Amino acid sequence: MNLDKANAALDSVYTADTPEALASAYADWAATYDSETASLGYLLPFLISAWVARHVPAGEGPLLDAGCGTGLSGPSLKALGYDDIAGLDLSDDMLKLAGGRNAYGELKKAMLGGPLPWPDRHFRAFFSTGVFTIGHAPASGLRELVRITKAGGHAIFTVRDQVFESGGFQAVFDELSEAGKWRLAEQSPWFRCYAIGDPEALVKTFVFEVL
Repeated sequence: MNLDKANAALDSVYTADTPEALASAYADWAATYDSETASLGYLLPFLISAWVARHVPAGEGPLLDAGCGTGLSGPSLKALGYDDIAGLDLSDDMLKLAGGRNAYGELKKAMLGGPLPWPDRHFRAFFSTGVFTIGHAPASGLRELVRITKAGGHAIFTVRDQVFESGGFQAVFDELSEAGKWRLAEQSPWFRCYAIGDPEALVKTFVFEVL
């Protein structure tokens, strides 16, 4: 597997400067995304299931994979007993691949930061990995995700180190806390998101209880 090719694809999605450019970059990458991110040792779509399993009992209602990409998280969560999973992504090509995994009951095209096509308090929890990162979803997207999550549900997501400060994540966290929308349940230390490539790329997982 060519690590250079995988790194070049990563660069193309990190440097996309419009939603259209980002969708186009993922369309170009979709067919080889799984094998190339695997070559970098991309952990997050699989690791997030640990936090989901710790905070969300299976069978308590639908989960949303927010920014599901090719659907790498779905099968591992299905294997753990989570049968009611929806996914959203901005890329038709990625959603097509996610649909082939037989782990998602519903897949919708939507963009984080804009309105989401579900009613208030619909999901038991949402989870999201590799989405709050360079050139991707804004921190403001968390407001809509919280809107569609039930009271007593959970928000489980990773944030890349390079955007945590510059992207205003703490301000949105504080705003939602002060408005009584959620409270922090757990945060991880910073850790590597690629086991093999890019040792400088760090993320943190946050878990909030929605109120």
